[in-house]
Formats: sequence, C-alpha cells, structure tokens
Amino acid sequence: MAIRIGIMGYGNIGRGIETALADNKDMELAVVFTRRDPASVKIRTAGVPVVSAADAEKWKDKVDVLVLAGGSATDLPHQTPEYAKYFNVIDTFDTHAHIPKHFGAVDEAAKAAGKVAMISVGWDPGLFSLARLFGHVILPEGKDYTFWGRGVSQGHSDAIRRIPGVKNGKQYTCPVEKALDAVRSGENPDLTTREMHTRECYVVAEEGADKAAIEKAIKTMPNYFADYDTTVHFISEEEFEKNHQGLAHGGFVFRSGKTGADKEHSHVMEYRLKLDSNPEFTTHVVLAYARALYRFAQEGRKGCFTVFDVPPAYLSPLSGEELRAHVL
Repeated sequence: MAIRIGIMGYGNIGRGIETALADNKDMELAVVFTRRDPASVKIRTAGVPVVSAADAEKWKDKVDVLVLAGGSATDLPHQTPEYAKYFNVIDTFDTHAHIPKHFGAVDEAAKAAGKVAMISVGWDPGLFSLARLFGHVILPEGKDYTFWGRGVSQGHSDAIRRIPGVKNGKQYTCPVEKALDAVRSGENPDLTTREMHTRECYVVAEEGADKAAIEKAIKTMPNYFADYDTTVHFISEEEFEKNHQGLAHGGFVFRSGKTGADKEHSHVMEYRLKLDSNPEFTTHVVLAYARALYRFAQEGRKGCFTVFDVPPAYLSPLSGEELRAHVL
C-alpha cells in the first residue's frame, strides 16, 4: 500500500514535493493543506483535495506522513510541534542555531501524541550534516569547512520577504573564492564566517516604503545576515521578474585532516552539490526521509529524529537483499 503523503503549504517546497512524488512509486499524494482560500489553490495532481489548514486535524487518520512546507523564520517553529500532535511530520527547518530548541519542542509534542517527527531534512541541514559527520569520525584530527552557493537561499529569501515594506526579495549566498581555494589546497586556514561568504540581496520595496529601514533590518538580522558582508540592491518589480526567478544553489563540505604516527600525511574530503533547482532537489531528499519516518512509525517509535538517526537502508524502497546485490 502506498505511503500517503500530505503537504502543508503550497509554495516552492510544497510544489516540489508534489512533483517529486512522481519519482517515488511507493508514495501518493493524499491532500494539500493551505492557509489561503482552498478554492484559489490549483495543484497539478487530479483528484487530490485542497483543504483549509484549519481543518487539518480531521485528516489525521488519512495521512501517513505530513510534510510541512513552510518557512523556518516564522512558520515551522510553531507548525511542526503543533501538527506533531496529530500527524507523523517532517520539516526542512534550516536555522542552524535554533535546531536544538526546535528539536526539543517537536520531540516533546510527538512523544506526548505517540507520533514520530523528523526535523531539518534537506541538503543543509541534511546531506551536508552527514558529510560533516563522516568527516569528523574518519579524520578526527582535522577541520570542517562548509561553503554554500553561489545560489538562492530559500530560507533567507523568505526572511527578507517578511520584513515590513518588502514586496518581493531574493538572497544569493556567495562563497569567497580565495577562502575556497585555500581549503581545497589543504592549507587548513582559520576562517571567520565573514571571510567565507558574502550575501547579495535583491529587494522590491513597496511604494513609499523606507528603504533605509529595510536595508538596516536585513543587515542586522541575527542568524541570517548580521555575521556576513551583505549587499542590498533595490530593484524594480520588472527587473526582479526578468532576472531573479531561478532557484539554483549548491555548495561544498570539506574535512581537511592528517593521519600517521607524526601526522605526516594530509587528506582532504570534499562533498559537492550543484543544483539547478534547490526546492526540487530538497524535496526529493525530504521524501526519502519521509519513507524512513513511515518505517519508524510502523516499528512503533515515538518522538523526534534527525538525519543522524536514520539507517541508510531505510531511505530506499529496495530490500536489503537488493541493496547488497546492486548498490553495495
């Protein structure tokens, strides 16, 4: 029987989940929940209902895993623990500094309801988190480096759009090439956050909005922009529509370390992603972990989990025998 997937929210992530379901034959879309007027939301999948988020609880026995497709800035901190009372839930929460607090809130709610939940699933946090973990355990004597971009950060772009006076906005994360080259060459440099990345923001302001106040709000925003050299460009809506509709992204994770009795041998581990569509790739990761979460639920587990807690075999629709024969 197919795993019944529900989607909460129909933005970039929600639409990406719907598209990605076509590549996962053991899953099916059961329902899309929205805070908008359901009649105004047109989805691609015929015969699937679009339902008001206010009525989500009525569907708690008709959905195996609910994917929460909201933003990390304001949606997920409230939505994930709330919906974990009724569903097995998975989210893409990506504010690294707040993950422990978010995990605690979701874990408490899921355990109380006898549900399973998974937070911070995607490529970072997510796949990059696993790359960092492998680096730590394989090269204990070494340093971590993570670079993102150049690409669109959905979470940071969402944070910009929520600033009063902003009509639309997009943020590009850009690695500093000098720092990237130093890491790749094995120099093991000591780099500050500011030395590794810059951030470029393109903003369409509402008519009459205080642009100086908007720029200050962006550049001083903790956990998003305050620790980076950030450039804010105010542009027209026409220019935004013409030049800033893509969602490409990517990045690198490095572990640079030494082995040997006298630490005489140097090693560099590098994991790279180059993505045409951030949301489409992210949602494929989410569905792989939704499969694992469903299996956790079938086993009677309770509480919140992360990518660190999932055996890799649980991500695949293949059996253990098939994995050993064709993948190992």
